Amino acid sequence: MTAAALAEPSRGARLIRTTLLLCVAVVMLYPLIWLVGASFKSNAEIFTEAGFWPSRFSFDAYVKGWKTSTEYTFATYFLNSFAIVIPRIIVTVISCVLVAYAFARFEFWGRKFLFSVMVATMMLPLIVLRLPQYLMFREMGWLDTYLPLIVPSAFATDTFFVFMLVQFLRGIPRDMEEAAMIDGCNAPQLLWHIIVPLLKPAIISVVVFQFIWTMNDFMGPLIYLASVENYPVSLALKMSISASEEVDWANAIAISVVALLPSVAVFFAAQKHFIEGAASSGIKG
Repeated sequence: MTAAALAEPSRGARLIRTTLLLCVAVVMLYPLIWLVGASFKSNAEIFTEAGFWPSRFSFDAYVKGWKTSTEYTFATYFLNSFAIVIPRIIVTVISCVLVAYAFARFEFWGRKFLFSVMVATMMLPLIVLRLPQYLMFREMGWLDTYLPLIVPSAFATDTFFVFMLVQFLRGIPRDMEEAAMIDGCNAPQLLWHIIVPLLKPAIISVVVFQFIWTMNDFMGPLIYLASVENYPVSLALKMSISASEEVDWANAIAISVVALLPSVAVFFAAQKHFIEGAASSGIKG
């Protein structure tokens, strides 16, 4: 037998491994499967049946949950969420790419120290910054607007993304950049025509992460937004649960499933590039 044949696992080992992985997948996915199944159940059936398959499929919970108990439907709250998410993604990508490019490709005084400070801020709990940020935004008159949720990202405050892009850039050879510089490209042209296309997988990873994190953000909108008409989906879900003493869990679960769909769709649409970017960002330290 060849060395390759000896190294290849036997059919029995592959079967055991596949079975174990399927069992783990079922355990991990069951809460999500149950959530989808429960969205078609009645309020009473949710607490009496542990299985995910409803006795009768009904879309009443989706219809009632979408209407909400306020004068606005969930369409308003989804539009509000996208009004926060889309501008935030744009300014995050622009600012983080610029800062990462400077850290990875330019030599300047204090570069290593500043990069170390930036990495250290990743370990700073966000709750520590909430009070000074709130006081600052109150003095600026930004409360009950989306500006506190968007503008900070324009200054590369999402340091995790800067770190990830820097790591990705360090794994890219400089041959193409040097050739472009010989042809007369300046730094902005080099960034736009050479670096950005090479950074595409990492940028898509930034987009996916920021989309999911912003859609799921609860504390930020809770602190800065006061008007119901400005609420994103995360606050609207909480409001639908605490609107009355007797919670209609079927409606809340149904609209929770709907709220998950944009994040799931974005992830699967960018899955290939997202995995490539997340994996490649750790090539070099």
